[in-house]
Amino acid sequence: MATLGTQLISTSYTQLIKTLGTGGLDGSLQVITDGDDTQSALSLSTSAVSSTGSFSVVGASTLTGAVTCSNTLGVTGAATLSSSLGVTGAATLSSTLGVTGAATLSSSLGVTGAVTLSSTLGVTGAATLSSTLNVTGAVTLSSSFTASTGTATIGTAAITTATIGTQNVTTSTVSTSTIGTLTVTSETATNSTVTSTATVGTLRVGAAGPRLTAVSYGTAAFTLSTVAAYNGAGTTNGTFTLTGSQLGDIVIGSLDSLGTATGSSGLIIGFHPIATNIVRYSITNPTTTAGTVPAGTLYATAMRFTA
Repeated sequence: MATLGTQLISTSYTQLIKTLGTGGLDGSLQVITDGDDTQSALSLSTSAVSSTGSFSVVGASTLTGAVTCSNTLGVTGAATLSSSLGVTGAATLSSTLGVTGAATLSSSLGVTGAVTLSSTLGVTGAATLSSTLNVTGAVTLSSSFTASTGTATIGTAAITTATIGTQNVTTSTVSTSTIGTLTVTSETATNSTVTSTATVGTLRVGAAGPRLTAVSYGTAAFTLSTVAAYNGAGTTNGTFTLTGSQLGDIVIGSLDSLGTATGSSGLIIGFHPIATNIVRYSITNPTTTAGTVPAGTLYATAMRFTA
């Protein structure tokens, strides 16, 4: 605009910026107008700024308070927030998003660059990341999560219900995973590693397969025993504690010294639960030669399925 010093007030006052009211700035937002009261999209007060139109920033922006967008948020450069980010519309970032506070999105999140959150991420819509997502806080997704490329690294994952149609995993590393119900119809994992503990309440593999609800594992000492040749006494048996097992469980097991038995080479071992936490083993000799089994260790696993 030209300088006002060489212009008459009557011809240049429309170039001035002022508030819509007559009292100047105060604690209430006031629309900013030009000299003939043409209203702009900008409103100012002594403590706030508001715009009814689009908001564009060419350089870097640092926001130390909360940012709330009720429509679409589009950022082509880096966005750094030291507090919370709340978006009720779509958020599309073509570069980097860094949030040190909480980020809550009630719609979709699409990021083509890296996303680093040092606090909580909550998304009620779809989240699509074509790069890397690193979250040091809690991750809560009430809809779908898609990582088309890049790496998803999660310290602790707490999932109420996970249903996976087809999963192809090149490398997956999870410290601790606690899942209420996991349903997998097809899974291909090249290198999937749980570095600490994976706890699954109910595991179902296949669309109509059985549900595995409990697995118990234990060991017990076995003392040297001679199994007579096939006759009424051609069986050696005993019981041991297998914590968590119940009647009806499927028990599989082995005896590490059975392979070094002398005499008969046809000894057969079987396991079955006879009470809660108690499993019986039986070594049977179907041959006509007695067999001697050295002392060793019994290994047993009990599995419980439901339809």
